[in-house]
Amino acid sequence: MFNNSRYTPLIFILLIGLFITLAVSGLLKGATDISMLQIWDILTNKSDVIDWQRNIILDIRLPRLIIALFAGASLALCGLIMQGMFRNPLASPSVLGVSSGASLGAVIAIYLGASLISAWAIPLFAFIGAGVSLSVVYRIASSRGQTSIATLLLSGVAMSALNVAAISLLLAISLSNWDVARMIIYWTMGGLDGRTWDHVLIILPIVVLGFIFLLFYSKQLDLLLLGEHHALSVGVDVIRVRRNLLIISTAMVGASVSVVGGIGFIGLVVPHILRLLLGPSHRFLLPASLLGGAIALLGADLFINTFFNDQAIPLGVVTAALGAPFFLFLLVKQRLASGSL
Repeated sequence: MFNNSRYTPLIFILLIGLFITLAVSGLLKGATDISMLQIWDILTNKSDVIDWQRNIILDIRLPRLIIALFAGASLALCGLIMQGMFRNPLASPSVLGVSSGASLGAVIAIYLGASLISAWAIPLFAFIGAGVSLSVVYRIASSRGQTSIATLLLSGVAMSALNVAAISLLLAISLSNWDVARMIIYWTMGGLDGRTWDHVLIILPIVVLGFIFLLFYSKQLDLLLLGEHHALSVGVDVIRVRRNLLIISTAMVGASVSVVGGIGFIGLVVPHILRLLLGPSHRFLLPASLLGGAIALLGADLFINTFFNDQAIPLGVVTAALGAPFFLFLLVKQRLASGSL
């Protein structure tokens, strides 16, 4: 691909332009179309705005847009970090079992009824689920400061299967209580419907703080791409850096899943494409992944609102339908590169 610094400004201009276009379209498009002029009047608090239009923009579409922005950015950033740490394009929150662990935590909170007690119950359980899953996978794959990438991916797949099995078990047990079962199904498929400013307050500070912290680790991530031994030779505390990055990633994935449910493959596809376009420098990849993840989720949501507005198509279904073939393509590409296919 381009992979040249002279194209970097152009790529960022395209990303920003696409993000603005999708964000504006997300505010305009819906069951009831509202013009750009009317939206401007609402955002500037003009007195002659119709109440129902104000409610649609401020209470439904704007929080939905902000959540899509930060959830997509969170997943893409976490995928970028995992691909950089483990030097593997197949590493992502969904592949390593982090997303399914967060989903399991959220489902446990729903099953126990904790979500009815506090709005922070689902995020808390999601953080715990993501953290436990990632800790188990990382512990299995690591030995004497070294991490086996093959073992990491295999244990991630196994952990994902275990988490999905546990979710299915809880769903089967909950079928006698349809309200609980419906909530579990809703969370596992992912979506943005019914999201409010309370959900914005859950995800926004965690993703913003996580992104700021990640910016301080851009140089260490560049060095980790060259290998653990090289990073150690130039003074990088690999174990501490990985631990801190995994904690940040777990918090961000937990926040995303707790708000939008199970959204797969954004963390795999977006950072991989951007790495091909921008090269290996995380100084550029971090802000690009933030924009790219937001674009991916905003685009998927706009696609549903445009073509399936009258049908309840889960957002996670759309991202999986687009991301799964790309994952298979990467697998085949790696097999061809190794000469085993």
